[in-house]
Amino acid sequence: MIAAIKPAGSNTRGLLAYLYGPGRHDEHTDPHIVAGFAMLGMPDPGHDQDATLTQLARHLDEPVQLRNSEFGKKVTDHVWHCPVRAAPEDRSLSDAEWAEIAQRIVEAAAIAPAGDDLGCRWIAVRHADDHIHILATTVREDGRRPRLHDSGVRVGDACRQIEKDYGLRQLKKGDRTAGRRPTQAEMHKAERLGWEQTSRDWLQDHIRAAIPHAGSAEELLAYLEADGIAVKPRCGPSGDLLGYAVGRPGDLNNDGEQIFHPGGKIAPDLTLRKLKARLEAIVPEEHPTARRDRPSTPWHQATDALDTLHTDMADDTHAQARTTALGELIEATAQKAPAHLQAELRAASRAFARAQRSQIRAENQAGHTLRTAARAIAHTATGPDASVLATLLAALVWATVLAAHWHDAKSHAHQTEAARQALHHLQVAADQALTPVLDGLATRQPSEQARRPLVHDLRAAIPNHADRILTDPAWPALATVLADAEAGGHKPHQLLKEAAAQRELTTARQPARVLITRIQHTSRNPAPNLRAEAARRRSTLTGRLASSRGERVAWPVRPAAVPAEDTRRRQL
Repeated sequence: MIAAIKPAGSNTRGLLAYLYGPGRHDEHTDPHIVAGFAMLGMPDPGHDQDATLTQLARHLDEPVQLRNSEFGKKVTDHVWHCPVRAAPEDRSLSDAEWAEIAQRIVEAAAIAPAGDDLGCRWIAVRHADDHIHILATTVREDGRRPRLHDSGVRVGDACRQIEKDYGLRQLKKGDRTAGRRPTQAEMHKAERLGWEQTSRDWLQDHIRAAIPHAGSAEELLAYLEADGIAVKPRCGPSGDLLGYAVGRPGDLNNDGEQIFHPGGKIAPDLTLRKLKARLEAIVPEEHPTARRDRPSTPWHQATDALDTLHTDMADDTHAQARTTALGELIEATAQKAPAHLQAELRAASRAFARAQRSQIRAENQAGHTLRTAARAIAHTATGPDASVLATLLAALVWATVLAAHWHDAKSHAHQTEAARQALHHLQVAADQALTPVLDGLATRQPSEQARRPLVHDLRAAIPNHADRILTDPAWPALATVLADAEAGGHKPHQLLKEAAAQRELTTARQPARVLITRIQHTSRNPAPNLRAEAARRRSTLTGRLASSRGERVAWPVRPAAVPAEDTRRRQL
Protein backbone atom coordinates (compact mmCIF):
# COMPACT_ATOMS: atom_id res chain seq x y z
CA MET A 1 0.00 0.00 0.00
CA ILE A 2 1.39 3.35 -1.02
CA ALA A 3 0.45 6.65 0.64
CA ALA A 4 1.95 9.55 -1.29
CA ILE A 5 1.68 12.89 0.50
CA LYS A 6 1.44 15.63 -2.11
CA PRO A 7 2.85 19.17 -1.86
CA ALA A 8 0.58 21.46 0.16
CA GLY A 9 -2.05 23.45 -1.73
CA SER A 10 -4.27 26.40 -0.98
CA ASN A 11 -7.49 25.66 -2.89
CA THR A 12 -9.78 23.29 -1.04
CA ARG A 13 -12.62 23.52 -3.51
CA GLY A 14 -10.30 23.05 -6.47
CA LEU A 15 -9.05 19.73 -5.10
CA LEU A 16 -12.61 18.65 -4.31
CA ALA A 17 -13.59 19.40 -7.91
CA TYR A 18 -10.94 16.94 -9.07
CA LEU A 19 -11.87 14.26 -6.53
CA TYR A 20 -15.56 14.43 -7.42
CA GLY A 21 -14.98 15.01 -11.12
CA PRO A 22 -14.73 12.46 -13.93
CA GLY A 23 -10.93 12.30 -13.82
CA ARG A 24 -8.55 13.12 -16.61
CA HIS A 25 -9.51 10.00 -18.53
CA ASP A 26 -13.01 9.34 -17.14
CA GLU A 27 -11.49 6.92 -14.62
CA HIS A 28 -13.41 8.23 -11.59
CA THR A 29 -16.55 6.25 -10.73
CA ASP A 30 -19.02 6.80 -7.90
CA PRO A 31 -17.03 9.40 -5.90
CA HIS A 32 -18.18 9.49 -2.26
CA ILE A 33 -16.89 10.05 1.27
CA VAL A 34 -15.97 6.88 3.20
CA ALA A 35 -14.58 8.59 6.33
CA GLY A 36 -14.11 12.01 7.84
CA PHE A 37 -13.45 13.96 11.01
CA ALA A 38 -17.21 13.96 11.76
CA MET A 39 -19.50 12.04 9.45
CA LEU A 40 -22.71 13.29 11.08
CA GLY A 41 -23.96 16.25 9.03
CA MET A 42 -21.08 16.00 6.53
CA PRO A 43 -22.20 17.25 3.08
CA ASP A 44 -21.30 14.63 0.46
CA PRO A 45 -21.88 15.86 -3.12
CA GLY A 46 -21.40 12.32 -4.35
CA HIS A 47 -24.41 10.79 -2.57
CA ASP A 48 -26.40 13.88 -1.58
CA GLN A 49 -28.00 15.78 -4.46
CA ASP A 50 -28.51 18.85 -2.28
CA ALA A 51 -24.84 19.07 -1.21
CA THR A 52 -22.40 21.13 -3.26
CA LEU A 53 -18.62 21.26 -3.54
CA THR A 54 -18.63 24.82 -2.27
CA GLN A 55 -20.63 23.82 0.80
CA LEU A 56 -18.21 20.96 1.54
CA ALA A 57 -15.18 23.21 1.02
CA ARG A 58 -16.56 25.82 3.44
CA HIS A 59 -17.25 23.08 5.98
CA LEU A 60 -13.62 21.92 5.84
CA ASP A 61 -12.21 25.46 5.77
CA GLU A 62 -14.06 26.83 8.82
CA PRO A 63 -11.06 26.63 11.21
CA VAL A 64 -8.88 28.21 8.49
CA GLN A 65 -11.24 31.14 8.01
CA LEU A 66 -11.55 31.62 11.78
CA ARG A 67 -7.78 31.77 12.17
CA ASN A 68 -7.53 34.21 9.26
CA SER A 69 -10.01 36.57 10.89
CA GLU A 70 -8.38 36.36 14.32
CA PHE A 71 -4.81 36.90 13.16
CA GLY A 72 -5.59 39.21 10.26
CA LYS A 73 -3.20 37.21 8.09
CA LYS A 74 -4.27 34.61 5.54
CA VAL A 75 -3.06 31.05 5.99
CA THR A 76 -1.41 29.72 2.84
CA ASP A 77 -0.76 26.15 1.72
CA HIS A 78 -3.32 24.75 4.13
CA VAL A 79 -4.59 21.86 1.97
CA TRP A 80 -3.06 18.46 2.84
CA HIS A 81 -3.58 15.78 0.20
CA CYS A 82 -2.63 12.11 0.45
CA PRO A 83 -3.76 9.47 -2.08
CA VAL A 84 -3.63 5.93 -0.63
CA ARG A 85 -3.43 3.11 -3.16
CA ALA A 86 -3.51 -0.67 -2.79
CA ALA A 87 -1.34 -2.94 -4.93
CA PRO A 88 -2.87 -4.27 -8.17
CA GLU A 89 -2.90 -7.83 -6.83
CA ASP A 90 -4.55 -6.89 -3.52
CA ARG A 91 -8.15 -7.87 -2.82
CA SER A 92 -10.90 -5.28 -3.12
CA LEU A 93 -11.38 -3.44 0.16
CA SER A 94 -14.82 -2.39 1.40
CA ASP A 95 -15.78 1.18 2.25
CA ALA A 96 -15.61 0.27 5.94
CA GLU A 97 -12.07 -1.08 5.55
CA TRP A 98 -10.96 2.01 3.65
CA ALA A 99 -12.50 4.15 6.40
CA GLU A 100 -10.44 2.35 9.04
CA ILE A 101 -7.29 2.72 6.93
CA ALA A 102 -7.91 6.45 6.44
CA GLN A 103 -8.37 6.92 10.19
CA ARG A 104 -5.06 5.18 10.92
CA ILE A 105 -3.22 7.30 8.37
CA VAL A 106 -4.48 10.69 9.61
CA GLU A 107 -3.59 9.62 13.14
CA ALA A 108 -0.06 8.64 12.06
CA ALA A 109 0.39 11.90 10.15
CA ALA A 110 -0.72 13.97 13.20
CA ILE A 111 -3.59 15.43 11.16
CA ALA A 112 -6.03 13.97 13.68
CA PRO A 113 -4.11 12.31 16.55
CA ALA A 114 -5.90 9.50 18.36
CA GLY A 115 -8.01 10.79 21.27
CA ASP A 116 -7.60 14.44 20.19
CA ASP A 117 -11.00 16.07 19.53
CA LEU A 118 -9.36 19.30 18.36
CA GLY A 119 -7.49 17.92 15.39
CA CYS A 120 -7.73 19.05 11.78
CA ARG A 121 -10.79 18.56 9.62
CA TRP A 122 -10.43 15.87 7.00
CA ILE A 123 -12.31 13.55 4.66
CA ALA A 124 -11.45 10.43 2.65
CA VAL A 125 -12.99 10.25 -0.82
CA ARG A 126 -13.21 7.01 -2.78
CA HIS A 127 -13.71 7.26 -6.52
CA ALA A 128 -12.04 4.01 -7.63
CA ASP A 129 -11.88 0.42 -6.45
CA ASP A 130 -8.18 0.44 -5.48
CA HIS A 131 -7.56 3.78 -3.79
CA ILE A 132 -8.85 6.71 -1.75
CA HIS A 133 -7.82 10.36 -1.42
CA ILE A 134 -7.47 11.95 1.99
CA LEU A 135 -7.97 15.72 2.06
CA ALA A 136 -7.35 17.76 5.20
CA THR A 137 -7.16 21.45 6.07
CA THR A 138 -4.14 22.02 8.30
CA VAL A 139 -5.57 24.32 10.93
CA ARG A 140 -6.76 22.56 14.08
CA GLU A 141 -10.08 23.33 15.80
CA ASP A 142 -8.11 25.24 18.45
CA GLY A 143 -6.49 27.42 15.78
CA ARG A 144 -3.03 25.86 16.02
CA ARG A 145 -1.17 24.30 13.10
CA PRO A 146 -0.40 20.56 13.28
CA ARG A 147 3.16 19.31 13.52
CA LEU A 148 3.59 17.50 10.22
CA HIS A 149 7.37 17.16 10.27
CA ASP A 150 8.36 13.61 9.24
CA SER A 151 4.71 12.77 8.62
CA GLY A 152 5.73 10.85 5.49
CA VAL A 153 7.89 8.49 7.53
CA ARG A 154 5.16 7.91 10.09
CA VAL A 155 2.55 7.33 7.40
CA GLY A 156 4.87 4.88 5.66
CA ASP A 157 5.33 2.92 8.89
CA ALA A 158 1.55 2.87 9.35
CA CYS A 159 1.10 1.49 5.82
CA ARG A 160 3.53 -1.34 6.51
CA GLN A 161 1.47 -2.34 9.55
CA ILE A 162 -1.81 -1.96 7.66
CA GLU A 163 -0.50 -4.36 5.00
CA LYS A 164 0.11 -7.00 7.65
CA ASP A 165 -3.22 -6.45 9.41
CA TYR A 166 -5.30 -6.61 6.23
CA GLY A 167 -3.36 -9.33 4.44
CA LEU A 168 -2.19 -7.04 1.64
CA ARG A 169 1.01 -7.07 -0.37
CA GLN A 170 3.83 -6.15 2.00
CA LEU A 171 6.23 -3.51 0.71
CA LYS A 172 9.69 -2.80 2.06
CA LYS A 173 10.16 -0.05 4.59
CA GLY A 174 11.52 3.18 3.11
CA ASP A 175 14.74 4.81 4.27
CA ARG A 176 14.25 8.32 2.86
CA THR A 177 16.79 7.81 0.08
CA ALA A 178 14.36 7.01 -2.73
CA GLY A 179 13.75 9.43 -5.56
CA ARG A 180 10.42 11.15 -6.00
CA ARG A 181 7.79 9.26 -7.94
CA PRO A 182 6.61 10.97 -11.13
CA THR A 183 3.39 12.89 -10.61
CA GLN A 184 0.35 12.18 -12.75
CA ALA A 185 0.82 15.55 -14.41
CA GLU A 186 4.41 14.64 -15.35
CA MET A 187 3.35 11.25 -16.71
CA HIS A 188 0.49 12.71 -18.72
CA LYS A 189 2.78 15.40 -20.14
CA ALA A 190 5.35 12.81 -21.21
CA GLU A 191 2.60 10.77 -22.85
CA ARG A 192 1.22 13.84 -24.62
CA LEU A 193 4.64 14.81 -25.98
CA GLY A 194 5.56 11.26 -26.99
CA TRP A 195 8.39 10.97 -24.43
CA GLU A 196 9.29 7.54 -23.06
CA GLN A 197 10.38 9.10 -19.74
CA THR A 198 9.21 11.98 -17.60
CA SER A 199 11.54 14.97 -17.54
CA ARG A 200 13.01 14.20 -14.11
CA ASP A 201 13.73 10.58 -15.01
CA TRP A 202 15.28 11.69 -18.31
CA LEU A 203 17.44 14.28 -16.57
CA GLN A 204 18.54 11.77 -13.93
CA ASP A 205 19.77 9.35 -16.59
CA HIS A 206 21.72 12.11 -18.35
CA ILE A 207 23.30 13.42 -15.15
CA ARG A 208 24.43 9.92 -14.15
CA ALA A 209 25.79 9.36 -17.65
CA ALA A 210 27.82 12.58 -17.34
CA ILE A 211 29.32 11.86 -13.90
CA PRO A 212 32.11 9.51 -15.15
CA HIS A 213 33.24 12.25 -17.56
CA ALA A 214 33.66 14.96 -14.91
CA GLY A 215 36.30 15.71 -12.31
CA SER A 216 34.42 18.52 -10.60
CA ALA A 217 30.93 19.93 -10.28
CA GLU A 218 31.78 22.72 -12.72
CA GLU A 219 32.96 20.19 -15.29
CA LEU A 220 29.76 18.21 -14.82
CA LEU A 221 27.56 21.23 -15.50
CA ALA A 222 29.66 22.16 -18.53
CA TYR A 223 29.31 18.63 -19.88
CA LEU A 224 25.54 18.72 -19.43
CA GLU A 225 25.31 22.09 -21.15
CA ALA A 226 27.39 20.81 -24.08
CA ASP A 227 24.95 17.89 -24.30
CA GLY A 228 22.09 20.31 -24.96
CA ILE A 229 20.64 20.34 -21.44
CA ALA A 230 19.56 23.69 -20.02
CA VAL A 231 21.66 24.49 -16.95
CA LYS A 232 20.91 27.18 -14.37
CA PRO A 233 23.71 27.49 -11.79
CA ARG A 234 23.12 29.29 -8.50
CA CYS A 235 26.14 31.30 -7.42
CA GLY A 236 26.94 33.36 -4.33
CA PRO A 237 28.22 36.96 -4.29
CA SER A 238 31.77 35.62 -4.48
CA GLY A 239 30.95 33.65 -7.62
CA ASP A 240 31.14 30.29 -5.84
CA LEU A 241 28.74 27.66 -7.09
CA LEU A 242 26.03 27.09 -4.47
CA GLY A 243 23.51 24.97 -6.35
CA TYR A 244 22.15 24.11 -9.76
CA ALA A 245 19.01 23.24 -11.67
CA VAL A 246 18.65 21.62 -15.08
CA GLY A 247 15.93 21.49 -17.70
CA ARG A 248 15.03 19.09 -20.46
CA PRO A 249 14.94 20.59 -23.95
CA GLY A 250 11.32 21.16 -24.96
CA ASP A 251 9.96 20.99 -21.39
CA LEU A 252 8.18 24.34 -21.20
CA ASN A 253 5.49 25.83 -18.97
CA ASN A 254 2.27 27.47 -20.16
CA ASP A 255 4.16 30.72 -20.82
CA GLY A 256 6.68 28.98 -23.07
CA GLU A 257 9.47 29.22 -20.49
CA GLN A 258 11.98 26.47 -19.73
CA ILE A 259 11.09 24.35 -16.70
CA PHE A 260 14.06 23.71 -14.40
CA HIS A 261 14.46 20.98 -11.77
CA PRO A 262 16.95 21.31 -8.86
CA GLY A 263 19.36 18.40 -8.63
CA GLY A 264 18.06 17.32 -5.22
CA LYS A 265 14.52 17.11 -6.59
CA ILE A 266 15.73 14.80 -9.38
CA ALA A 267 17.40 12.31 -7.00
CA PRO A 268 18.60 12.60 -3.39
CA ASP A 269 22.24 11.94 -4.28
CA LEU A 270 22.37 14.53 -7.08
CA THR A 271 22.51 17.63 -4.91
CA LEU A 272 25.49 19.87 -5.55
CA ARG A 273 26.95 19.13 -2.12
CA LYS A 274 26.88 15.37 -2.65
CA LEU A 275 28.18 15.60 -6.21
CA LYS A 276 31.09 17.76 -5.10
CA ALA A 277 31.93 15.28 -2.32
CA ARG A 278 32.07 12.46 -4.87
CA LEU A 279 33.81 14.23 -7.71
CA GLU A 280 36.30 16.25 -5.73
CA ALA A 281 37.36 13.76 -3.05
CA ILE A 282 41.02 13.96 -2.00
CA VAL A 283 43.11 11.55 -4.07
CA PRO A 284 44.84 8.97 -1.85
CA GLU A 285 48.48 8.17 -2.41
CA GLU A 286 49.20 5.08 -4.47
CA HIS A 287 50.06 2.04 -2.41
CA PRO A 288 53.80 1.43 -2.56
CA THR A 289 53.33 -2.26 -3.37
CA ALA A 290 50.97 -1.62 -6.30
CA ARG A 291 51.81 -3.64 -9.41
CA ARG A 292 53.41 -1.55 -12.13
CA ASP A 293 54.18 -4.28 -14.62
CA ARG A 294 50.61 -4.81 -15.85
CA PRO A 295 49.31 -3.56 -19.20
CA SER A 296 47.84 -0.13 -18.48
CA THR A 297 44.56 -0.03 -20.42
CA PRO A 298 41.43 1.43 -18.83
CA TRP A 299 39.70 -1.94 -19.06
CA HIS A 300 42.48 -3.75 -17.23
CA GLN A 301 42.63 -0.95 -14.65
CA ALA A 302 38.92 -1.36 -14.00
CA THR A 303 39.25 -5.11 -13.47
CA ASP A 304 42.25 -4.56 -11.18
CA ALA A 305 40.18 -2.06 -9.16
CA LEU A 306 37.31 -4.52 -8.84
CA ASP A 307 39.74 -7.22 -7.66
CA THR A 308 40.24 -5.29 -4.41
CA LEU A 309 36.59 -4.51 -3.77
CA HIS A 310 36.03 -7.38 -1.34
CA THR A 311 38.95 -6.33 0.88
CA ASP A 312 37.33 -3.16 2.19
CA MET A 313 33.61 -3.95 2.58
CA ALA A 314 33.84 -4.39 6.36
CA ASP A 315 34.05 -0.64 6.92
CA ASP A 316 30.57 0.74 6.19
CA THR A 317 31.72 4.19 5.09
CA HIS A 318 34.22 2.61 2.69
CA ALA A 319 31.66 0.07 1.46
CA GLN A 320 29.16 2.84 0.71
CA ALA A 321 31.79 4.85 -1.19
CA ARG A 322 32.84 1.86 -3.26
CA THR A 323 29.24 0.92 -3.99
CA THR A 324 28.58 4.44 -5.24
CA ALA A 325 31.70 4.37 -7.42
CA LEU A 326 30.72 0.90 -8.68
CA GLY A 327 27.58 2.44 -10.15
CA GLU A 328 29.71 4.98 -12.02
CA LEU A 329 31.90 2.18 -13.39
CA ILE A 330 28.85 0.22 -14.60
CA GLU A 331 27.58 3.37 -16.34
CA ALA A 332 30.95 4.06 -18.00
CA THR A 333 31.18 0.46 -19.19
CA ALA A 334 27.68 0.68 -20.66
CA GLN A 335 28.67 3.74 -22.66
CA LYS A 336 31.74 2.13 -24.24
CA ALA A 337 30.56 -1.48 -24.64
CA PRO A 338 29.65 -2.91 -28.06
CA ALA A 339 26.20 -2.01 -29.32
CA HIS A 340 24.71 -5.48 -28.78
CA LEU A 341 25.49 -5.31 -25.04
CA GLN A 342 24.45 -1.73 -24.32
CA ALA A 343 20.74 -2.38 -23.68
CA GLU A 344 21.45 -4.81 -20.83
CA LEU A 345 24.28 -2.72 -19.40
CA ARG A 346 22.23 0.48 -19.45
CA ALA A 347 19.39 -1.36 -17.73
CA ALA A 348 21.89 -2.55 -15.13
CA SER A 349 23.17 0.98 -14.60
CA ARG A 350 19.66 2.38 -14.25
CA ALA A 351 18.69 -0.32 -11.73
CA PHE A 352 21.90 0.05 -9.72
CA ALA A 353 21.30 3.79 -9.25
CA ARG A 354 18.97 2.93 -6.35
CA ALA A 355 21.67 0.71 -4.81
CA GLN A 356 24.21 3.55 -4.87
CA ARG A 357 22.64 5.53 -2.04
CA SER A 358 21.77 4.77 1.56
CA GLN A 359 21.73 6.57 4.88
CA ILE A 360 25.35 5.58 5.55
CA ARG A 361 27.81 8.41 5.02
CA ALA A 362 30.36 7.55 2.37
CA GLU A 363 34.11 8.04 2.86
CA ASN A 364 34.44 9.09 -0.77
CA GLN A 365 38.23 8.72 -0.90
CA ALA A 366 37.73 4.96 -0.61
CA GLY A 367 36.03 4.89 -4.01
CA HIS A 368 38.84 6.76 -5.78
CA THR A 369 40.32 3.74 -7.55
CA LEU A 370 36.99 2.61 -8.98
CA ARG A 371 36.04 6.17 -9.90
CA THR A 372 39.39 6.73 -11.64
CA ALA A 373 38.82 3.55 -13.64
CA ALA A 374 35.34 4.74 -14.61
CA ARG A 375 36.72 8.07 -15.84
CA ALA A 376 39.47 6.33 -17.80
CA ILE A 377 36.88 4.17 -19.57
CA ALA A 378 34.61 7.14 -20.21
CA HIS A 379 37.45 9.04 -21.88
CA THR A 380 38.84 6.15 -23.93
CA ALA A 381 38.15 6.22 -27.65
CA THR A 382 37.85 2.51 -28.35
CA GLY A 383 36.27 -0.48 -26.66
CA PRO A 384 38.12 -3.53 -25.37
CA ASP A 385 38.66 -6.81 -27.16
CA ALA A 386 36.19 -9.60 -26.46
CA SER A 387 38.15 -11.49 -23.82
CA VAL A 388 39.07 -8.36 -21.84
CA LEU A 389 35.45 -7.15 -21.89
CA ALA A 390 34.21 -10.58 -20.78
CA THR A 391 36.66 -10.49 -17.88
CA LEU A 392 35.54 -7.01 -16.83
CA LEU A 393 31.85 -7.93 -16.99
CA ALA A 394 32.48 -11.04 -14.91
CA ALA A 395 34.24 -8.84 -12.35
CA LEU A 396 31.29 -6.41 -12.38
CA VAL A 397 28.93 -9.32 -11.74
CA TRP A 398 30.93 -10.39 -8.70
CA ALA A 399 31.25 -6.82 -7.42
CA THR A 400 27.48 -6.40 -7.69
CA VAL A 401 27.00 -9.64 -5.75
CA LEU A 402 29.20 -8.19 -3.00
CA ALA A 403 27.23 -4.94 -3.00
CA ALA A 404 23.94 -6.85 -2.73
CA HIS A 405 25.30 -8.93 0.17
CA TRP A 406 26.50 -5.80 1.98
CA HIS A 407 23.14 -4.05 1.59
CA ASP A 408 21.34 -7.20 2.71
CA ALA A 409 23.53 -7.45 5.81
CA LYS A 410 22.63 -3.83 6.64
CA SER A 411 18.89 -4.47 6.07
CA HIS A 412 18.82 -2.05 3.14
CA ALA A 413 15.83 -3.75 1.51
CA HIS A 414 15.33 -1.41 -1.44
CA GLN A 415 19.05 -1.25 -2.23
CA THR A 416 19.37 -5.02 -2.03
CA GLU A 417 16.52 -5.47 -4.50
CA ALA A 418 18.01 -2.85 -6.83
CA ALA A 419 21.41 -4.55 -6.77
CA ARG A 420 19.80 -7.89 -7.58
CA GLN A 421 17.93 -6.37 -10.51
CA ALA A 422 21.19 -4.89 -11.80
CA LEU A 423 22.88 -8.26 -11.27
CA HIS A 424 20.37 -9.97 -13.56
CA HIS A 425 21.13 -7.55 -16.41
CA LEU A 426 24.88 -7.82 -15.83
CA GLN A 427 24.77 -11.61 -15.91
CA VAL A 428 22.92 -11.56 -19.23
CA ALA A 429 25.48 -9.15 -20.68
CA ALA A 430 28.40 -11.17 -19.29
CA ASP A 431 27.02 -14.38 -20.80
CA GLN A 432 26.59 -12.68 -24.17
CA ALA A 433 30.13 -11.32 -24.07
CA LEU A 434 31.73 -14.57 -22.92
CA THR A 435 29.98 -16.98 -25.31
CA PRO A 436 32.08 -16.18 -28.42
CA VAL A 437 35.25 -16.20 -26.29
CA LEU A 438 34.41 -19.67 -24.98
CA ASP A 439 33.61 -20.93 -28.45
CA GLY A 440 36.99 -19.75 -29.71
CA LEU A 441 38.83 -21.33 -26.79
CA ALA A 442 36.97 -24.63 -27.11
CA THR A 443 38.11 -25.03 -30.71
CA ARG A 444 41.72 -25.00 -29.47
CA GLN A 445 41.30 -27.32 -26.50
CA PRO A 446 44.38 -29.44 -25.65
CA SER A 447 44.55 -33.09 -26.51
CA GLU A 448 43.35 -35.72 -24.07
CA GLN A 449 46.95 -36.50 -23.12
CA ALA A 450 47.71 -32.83 -22.45
CA ARG A 451 44.56 -32.39 -20.37
CA ARG A 452 45.46 -35.13 -17.88
CA PRO A 453 48.03 -33.10 -15.91
CA LEU A 454 45.63 -30.14 -15.98
CA VAL A 455 42.92 -32.30 -14.41
CA HIS A 456 45.45 -33.32 -11.76
CA ASP A 457 46.24 -29.65 -11.10
CA LEU A 458 42.53 -28.83 -10.84
CA ARG A 459 41.81 -31.61 -8.33
CA ALA A 460 44.81 -30.63 -6.23
CA ALA A 461 44.07 -26.90 -6.25
CA ILE A 462 40.26 -26.93 -5.89
CA PRO A 463 39.27 -30.39 -4.63
CA ASN A 464 35.81 -29.40 -3.38
CA HIS A 465 34.66 -28.10 -6.76
CA ALA A 466 36.67 -30.20 -9.19
CA ASP A 467 33.81 -32.48 -10.21
CA ARG A 468 31.48 -29.54 -10.92
CA ILE A 469 34.15 -27.82 -12.97
CA LEU A 470 34.99 -30.92 -15.01
CA THR A 471 31.33 -31.41 -15.92
CA ASP A 472 30.84 -27.72 -16.74
CA PRO A 473 30.38 -27.24 -20.53
CA ALA A 474 33.10 -24.58 -20.33
CA TRP A 475 35.77 -27.03 -19.08
CA PRO A 476 37.37 -27.47 -22.57
CA ALA A 477 37.75 -23.70 -22.79
CA LEU A 478 39.23 -23.60 -19.27
CA ALA A 479 41.72 -26.32 -20.24
CA THR A 480 42.80 -24.15 -23.20
CA VAL A 481 43.29 -21.14 -20.91
CA LEU A 482 45.39 -23.20 -18.50
CA ALA A 483 47.51 -24.64 -21.32
CA ASP A 484 48.09 -21.15 -22.76
CA ALA A 485 49.05 -19.83 -19.33
CA GLU A 486 51.45 -22.73 -18.76
CA ALA A 487 53.07 -22.09 -22.14
CA GLY A 488 53.56 -18.49 -20.99
CA GLY A 489 55.48 -19.58 -17.92
CA HIS A 490 52.69 -19.75 -15.35
CA LYS A 491 51.87 -22.68 -13.11
CA PRO A 492 48.28 -23.92 -13.66
CA HIS A 493 48.04 -25.21 -10.08
CA GLN A 494 48.95 -21.80 -8.65
CA LEU A 495 46.64 -19.91 -11.05
CA LEU A 496 43.72 -22.13 -10.07
CA LYS A 497 44.35 -21.63 -6.36
CA GLU A 498 44.59 -17.85 -6.77
CA ALA A 499 41.44 -17.68 -8.92
CA ALA A 500 39.46 -19.78 -6.45
CA ALA A 501 40.65 -17.60 -3.56
CA GLN A 502 39.45 -14.42 -5.26
CA ARG A 503 35.84 -15.58 -5.38
CA GLU A 504 34.00 -18.42 -3.68
CA LEU A 505 32.65 -20.94 -6.17
CA THR A 506 29.78 -22.46 -4.18
CA THR A 507 27.24 -19.94 -5.47
CA ALA A 508 28.72 -19.71 -8.98
CA ARG A 509 26.27 -20.89 -11.63
CA GLN A 510 29.10 -22.00 -13.94
CA PRO A 511 32.36 -22.28 -11.99
CA ALA A 512 34.51 -22.99 -15.07
CA ARG A 513 33.43 -19.66 -16.58
CA VAL A 514 34.33 -17.84 -13.38
CA LEU A 515 37.81 -19.41 -13.38
CA ILE A 516 38.35 -18.60 -17.06
CA THR A 517 37.82 -14.88 -16.58
CA ARG A 518 39.91 -14.76 -13.41
CA ILE A 519 42.81 -16.77 -14.88
CA GLN A 520 42.82 -14.81 -18.14
CA HIS A 521 43.06 -11.61 -16.14
CA THR A 522 45.86 -12.94 -13.92
CA SER A 523 47.87 -14.66 -16.65
CA ARG A 524 48.20 -11.46 -18.67
CA ASN A 525 50.80 -10.37 -16.10
CA PRO A 526 54.41 -11.34 -16.80
CA ALA A 527 55.18 -14.79 -15.46
CA PRO A 528 57.70 -14.96 -12.63
CA ASN A 529 61.22 -15.54 -14.01
CA LEU A 530 63.28 -16.94 -11.16
CA ARG A 531 66.58 -16.95 -13.02
CA ALA A 532 66.23 -13.35 -14.10
CA GLU A 533 65.20 -12.30 -10.60
CA ALA A 534 68.22 -14.08 -9.08
CA ALA A 535 70.54 -12.40 -11.60
CA ARG A 536 69.02 -8.99 -10.80
CA ARG A 537 69.51 -9.50 -7.08
CA ARG A 538 73.14 -10.61 -7.59
CA SER A 539 73.88 -7.59 -9.75
CA THR A 540 72.28 -5.25 -7.21
CA LEU A 541 74.31 -6.75 -4.38
CA THR A 542 77.53 -6.61 -6.42
CA GLY A 543 76.86 -2.98 -7.29
CA ARG A 544 76.35 -2.05 -3.65
CA LEU A 545 79.57 -3.76 -2.58
CA ALA A 546 81.55 -2.19 -5.39
CA SER A 547 80.07 1.22 -4.68
CA SER A 548 81.12 0.95 -1.05
CA ARG A 549 84.73 0.25 -2.24
CA GLY A 550 84.67 2.94 -4.92
CA GLU A 551 85.02 0.40 -7.77
CA ARG A 552 83.45 0.46 -11.22
CA VAL A 553 81.30 -2.53 -12.02
CA ALA A 554 80.42 -4.02 -15.39
CA TRP A 555 76.72 -4.79 -15.01
CA PRO A 556 75.74 -8.26 -16.28
CA VAL A 557 73.39 -8.60 -19.19
CA ARG A 558 69.86 -9.61 -18.14
CA PRO A 559 69.39 -13.25 -19.22
CA ALA A 560 66.73 -14.12 -21.76
CA ALA A 561 63.41 -15.54 -20.63
CA VAL A 562 63.35 -19.26 -20.08
CA PRO A 563 61.70 -21.04 -23.02
CA ALA A 564 58.24 -22.34 -22.30
CA GLU A 565 59.39 -25.92 -22.95
CA ASP A 566 61.77 -25.71 -19.99
CA THR A 567 59.00 -24.83 -17.61
CA ARG A 568 57.31 -28.19 -17.82
CA ARG A 569 57.36 -29.89 -14.44
CA ARG A 570 57.04 -33.46 -15.57
CA GLN A 571 57.13 -35.73 -18.59
CA LEU A 572 53.82 -36.90 -19.93
